Amino acid sequence: MKKRICLLLALIMLFSVFAAGCGGNDDAANDANDVNQDGEAAGDTSLTDVQDKGELILGLDDSFPPMGYRDENGDIVGFDIDVATAVCEVLGVELKLQPIDWKSKEMELNTGNIDCIWNGMSVSAEREEQMSLSIPYLDNHMALVVMPDSGISTVADMQGKNLAVQTGSTAEEALEAEDGAELKAAVANVNGFDDNLAALMDLESGASDAVLIDDVVANYLIATSGKNMIVLEDFLYAENYAIGFRKDDAALTEAVNTALRTLKDSGKLAEIATKWFGSDTTIVE
Repeated sequence: MKKRICLLLALIMLFSVFAAGCGGNDDAANDANDVNQDGEAAGDTSLTDVQDKGELILGLDDSFPPMGYRDENGDIVGFDIDVATAVCEVLGVELKLQPIDWKSKEMELNTGNIDCIWNGMSVSAEREEQMSLSIPYLDNHMALVVMPDSGISTVADMQGKNLAVQTGSTAEEALEAEDGAELKAAVANVNGFDDNLAALMDLESGASDAVLIDDVVANYLIATSGKNMIVLEDFLYAENYAIGFRKDDAALTEAVNTALRTLKDSGKLAEIATKWFGSDTTIVE
C-alpha cells in the first residue's frame, strides 16, 4: 500500500515538472511575440496599418495659417503640410489631408477617421493624457493680440475687457488652467469663435479688445494681411507644438519621430521652416 502511495506521489511530481516545463515554453513563445518584425508591441499595428493602406490620414483645422490652411485656389497648404509630406516620403506612404471640426479632434482620432492630428497642436497636460504625442518640433507662445490704440500692453491691462478665442483651442483650455486663471478672472467676457481669423475680425471690429492666440499664427496673419495689430510681448506662457496619435499607437508615433529626426539631419526641415518663417525655427533634436 505504501509503495502504491509513493508511486502515485512520484507520478504527480513528474507531471507537475512536465507541465511547468510546457508553461515555460509557452511563456518564452509569448515573450518572443511581444514585438513583431516592425518593432510594434503586441497588439500595436499602428505602423503596419498605415503602411498596408499606403497612406497617412492627417486631421487638421484648414483655417490655421501658416500651419495648415486653404490658399486662394482652395488647396490646403502650410508649414505642417510641407513637413508631413516630407515625413510621408520617408515612411513610403501618401499623405491624405482630412479637414475636421477642431472641437471634435479627439473623437475623429479615436474613432479611426484620421491617423493623427497635425496642425500646430500645442502640448498640454490634458493632451498628453489623451494621446501619444510626438517629439516637439516648434516653439510657440500663447499671447494677446490687440489694436495699437487699445491701451493694452500687458495681461494685467485686460481688466474688464472682452477677450476672443478659438473654441476648442489651447487658448480656450489655458483660460481654464492655472496659467490663465488671472486673465480669465480679469476679463468681462470670453467670446468663442470657430477659427482664429473670425476672432481677429471681431477684434478689428471693436467687439473684442484682444485675441488670445498662438504667436506663430498671429505673427504670420498680421504680416501677410497687413493688418495693423500688435502681438504683446507679455505672453501668457511658452509652449511647444507636437503631433497627436491614438494613445496606444506607439509604433506609428516613433516612426514619425524618427522621420522628423532624419529630416532635421538632412537639412530638409530647416529648408521648409525657412520657406515659411524666414529661418530655421524648428526644435527637433
